[in-house]
Amino acid sequence: MGFSVVLALMLVVHPLDATDFLRIVWKGNPIAYLDRADYTMPLSGVPLVDEAKLDEVRKSVADRVYRAPVNAFIDERGQIIAEQKGQALDEKAFSSQVYAYFYGNGPAEMTPAIREVFPRVDRALLQQVKRRRIGQYTTYFNPGNYNRSHNIGLATKAINNYVVLPGEIFSFNKVVGKRTKEKGYLEAPIIVKGELSEGIGGGICQVSSTLFNAVDQAGLHIVKRYSHSRHVPYVPPGRDATVSWYGPDFVFQNKYAYPILIRAYSANGSMAVTIHSFPEIEYEPRNVPSVQFQLPEEEPSGPLSYTGIRAAGSQLPE
Repeated sequence: MGFSVVLALMLVVHPLDATDFLRIVWKGNPIAYLDRADYTMPLSGVPLVDEAKLDEVRKSVADRVYRAPVNAFIDERGQIIAEQKGQALDEKAFSSQVYAYFYGNGPAEMTPAIREVFPRVDRALLQQVKRRRIGQYTTYFNPGNYNRSHNIGLATKAINNYVVLPGEIFSFNKVVGKRTKEKGYLEAPIIVKGELSEGIGGGICQVSSTLFNAVDQAGLHIVKRYSHSRHVPYVPPGRDATVSWYGPDFVFQNKYAYPILIRAYSANGSMAVTIHSFPEIEYEPRNVPSVQFQLPEEEPSGPLSYTGIRAAGSQLPE
C-alpha cells in the first residue's frame, strides 16, 4: 500500500479545509500555491492526492530551482578553471514535504528540497586528460570573409574543451547544436549538390572536417562520416566531413580506456584541432594527409544555385 494511501486512511477522520493553502517559497519569493481541495482525489470518502496534478507542480518547481552544473575548462591562457556544481529538485523529498501538508492541518509553507548535480568534467580530470597529445590537424580559411570566419569561430568554441569519456559517442550535431540566426550564425557559402549557395551556418563543415582528421589521426572509431558532393579545397580529396542539422552528421566513439579531450582554436585564417588524453593511454595512430596552405573557394562563379534544398524548415548542408 502506497504512502499516500496509508496516510489517507489514517487521517480520514480529519476533514480537509479547502481554504488552507500550501505556499512553496524559493529564495524568499512564493513560486506556487497549492489548495488541498484542488489536489485531492476522493475515493470512497478517503482523501487521496491527485498524483497527475501534483506531478505538474513538481515539474514546474523543478524548472524553477534547477541550476545546470558547469564543467571545468581550459581558458585562453591555458589555465584550468574549476568546475561548479549545479542543483536540482530532490523529487522524493519534495513529495514527502507535500504529503505532510496534505495530511496535516492548517496552512503551511515549504522551501523545496534540492540535491547537488555534479558536472561531467572536473579540474582533476582535466589536469590528466590534457597531458598527452594524440592527434592534431590544421586547416585554413579566408579571414576576409567575415560571415564564414564568424561561423567557424562559433562552432570551434562549441567543440573546444569537450571531453569524451571511454566508450562514449560524440555527435557533432548534438554538441554544436542547431545553427540558427538566434544563436549568432550568419549566411555564408555552402555546397548543395555540387553547387555553391548561401545558407545559415556556412563554413561549419570546415570545423567538422578539421575535427574528423584530428580524430582519425588519433585512431578513434569513426561511426558516421559523409563527404560533400564536390571537392572542398580546405582538406585533401576524400578527407572532408559534411554536416547538416537535418541531414549528415559526423560521429565518432572513444574506443580507448581513457577519456579524450578536444581542444579547438580558430583565428587569423586558420583553425586547429588537437586531441589529448592521459599519459598512460595506448593508442593506435593513423597516417592522415596534411593540408597545404590554401584559401578555400568561397564565392560561386555564377548566380547562386539553390538546387537540392530540402523541405521547408530544413537546414542546408554547411
